[in-house]
Amino acid sequence: MIRLLINPVIFGGSGSEALALKVSRLTGIPLGELIVKKFPDGETYVRFVTDVSERDVILVNSMYRNPNDYLIEFLLEVSTLKELGARRIIAFIPYFPYARQDDRFNPGEAVSLYIVAKLIENAGVNEVYTIDMHLHRAESIDKVFKIKAVNLTAVIELMKFVKQHYELKNPLVIGPDEESEQWAKIAANYLGTEYDILEKERVSAEEVVIKVRGLNVSGRDIVIVDDIVSTGGTMAEAVKALKRLGARNVVATCTHPILVGNAYQKILKAGALELIGTDTVPSPVSFVTVAPVIAEALRSVT
Repeated sequence: MIRLLINPVIFGGSGSEALALKVSRLTGIPLGELIVKKFPDGETYVRFVTDVSERDVILVNSMYRNPNDYLIEFLLEVSTLKELGARRIIAFIPYFPYARQDDRFNPGEAVSLYIVAKLIENAGVNEVYTIDMHLHRAESIDKVFKIKAVNLTAVIELMKFVKQHYELKNPLVIGPDEESEQWAKIAANYLGTEYDILEKERVSAEEVVIKVRGLNVSGRDIVIVDDIVSTGGTMAEAVKALKRLGARNVVATCTHPILVGNAYQKILKAGALELIGTDTVPSPVSFVTVAPVIAEALRSVT
């Protein structure tokens, strides 16, 4: 049991029931019973069976693929926990929705990231944790929220899996774009190797060439690291470019495998040995659990 939490209990929302159970097993914090179902008209029903009065509550609910449903469910859960007398609500949102719209790019647009953050704060969350949140222009997550907010990373857990299952020859970590450099650096440090970033160079109105920023990839085993694979286009393009540049093998990794349509097949057809993701988004490639990341974060809660 984690000592600094007061009579804690974990609940898994409908997006993270299995993940919450894994965290419970790792930490020894009991798993509470939560009932979530849909009324015939599509509205969400929430009921906490386990008593939460004067307890520290850990609520785990990832908001992938159907973010509107999961967000409404989450807000109902948090508001109900407050009404039922929870002492503190510590929310883990492994996949955080609406993070890409962090600015008003066209007149009249909703800046969704900050609106969602405000809804979560107003519902009554005391602390919020995300995992490899897709931050662009926001300097850090604590600039988005007014409550305590921490952006954790699953990159080391991904690299542990890669190291265990692949015998890498002269490995090199690659980020598919500049935004992925933060994760490439962590991965390379864990694997004890170098990292580089892919860049696009326009040679004509019709032709764009993808190249590595500085290092030679020829004959090397490549590990690509990114936060999200949605349609698979960026990752497939990166795999093809690296194979053209002479990479020996390419293993693709991401934290959030959204995998819209044929994204997985697209990446494999491009030449990747495998795509490896985590269970922030349950999928056919969710080989890595983020439960240890959440468990470690709970050990640092004060």
